[in-house]
Amino acid sequence: MPQVAVEPFVPVIEHADATGRFIFVCEHASNHIPSAYGTLGLDEDQRRAHIAWDPGALGVARRLADLLSGVLIHAPVSRLIYDCNRAPDMAGAMPTRSELHDIPGNTALSVQERLARTEAVYLPWVSTLHSLIARRIASGLNPVVVTIHSFTPVYFGKKRLVEFGIIHDEDRSLSVAVLTAAQKLTRLNAQLNAPYSAADDVTHTLRLHATPYGLPNVMLELRNDLIATPDAQETMAAQLAPVLNMGLAEIQKQAKAS
Repeated sequence: MPQVAVEPFVPVIEHADATGRFIFVCEHASNHIPSAYGTLGLDEDQRRAHIAWDPGALGVARRLADLLSGVLIHAPVSRLIYDCNRAPDMAGAMPTRSELHDIPGNTALSVQERLARTEAVYLPWVSTLHSLIARRIASGLNPVVVTIHSFTPVYFGKKRLVEFGIIHDEDRSLSVAVLTAAQKLTRLNAQLNAPYSAADDVTHTLRLHATPYGLPNVMLELRNDLIATPDAQETMAAQLAPVLNMGLAEIQKQAKAS
């Protein structure tokens, strides 16, 4: 099957003129597999499953952007073509297996094929996100980077009880503040660094785009059975908006006190 995309895939930016501090990032927003890549050897159910994207994450991110006057950027293609939260040298950038599923179309990719995907998906993503952040810094908006993800309730046959995962990379201040706020304001089973952590190489976006500028940042993981419908996504966003506001207010308070 063809492996080379002719044109780069341009990331989608919504609310570009938003005046709030939050930048919402959704790397796994879409399960779209462009025709140039066929089906990657997957059936329709697999292409709709969590292995291809983060179901519900984009809906929550969109509503959060609305509620908090934030800007949103999201990737337009499936993470099975290229996972924008992975560096080009990571095995997960173009995975040959995801949980229990083999990805035949990603097996034995040549150097040229890997480069073509990197140029088509990852480089436009990195450039666009970096430019978005830099422009907002220059505009005096003091950005806060929040990545939005979802995870499956059952992984390798094991049920996950956590409902809301809050993950940090080098700077844990906002993550801890968001956890505290979630425990105060919601009934969600909220946990720090669950069901993943930076040790699982899931914080690439934060490490590349937030840490170098010293920007407050956090990765949010939501169990996807809790955000399976538009109504559920709206309800979740309504819970999380005050949580994020409280978390941000807390680290601002800490910064003034130090």
